Amino acid sequence: MYLHIGEGRVLRKKDIVAIFELDSSTVSINTRAFLSKMQKENNVISLGYSLPKSFILTKDNKVYLSALTVKSIILP
Repeated sequence: MYLHIGEGRVLRKKDIVAIFELDSSTVSINTRAFLSKMQKENNVISLGYSLPKSFILTKDNKVYLSALTVKSIILP
């Protein structure tokens, strides 16, 4: 099964580790440090030019920044 994460991008459901709301999760210094580390390692993929509202972590250690909210990304 596949999940649409925005801008025409889909991921296999079994490859998704977690989906996080950016506003609430980046309050933690640990999350900010993790995202910074991933950015330095070129593992962050931004989907489009809109302000990201969520990020998706995958098994292959990639982070996808999405303009979709967690509430709009529904896992069947």
